[in-house]
Amino acid sequence: MLNPLDIPPTDQVMDVAKMGAALGAGIVAIGAGIGIGRIGAAQNEGIARQPEAAAEIRGGSIILAALIEGVALIAVIVTLLIALGVKV
Repeated sequence: MLNPLDIPPTDQVMDVAKMGAALGAGIVAIGAGIGIGRIGAAQNEGIARQPEAAAEIRGGSIILAALIEGVALIAVIVTLLIALGVKV
């Protein structure tokens, strides 16, 4: 008889962790793409409204895109650690 309080085998737990890690990596990639796309759209709109401020707008956009990529990279590293089963 199956008891719902039984602890599942370690292999099943790791399989679920790997599936979650893959899902997490996909969500991070989608989120970073959306974020950088929105930054690019806002940059183009801002430059169209004030062409004289193009250098300042472009610089800020590059910094924001770099920050988003940094967060995405950290998230992908965490998901790889989970997928590889590294104990921290």
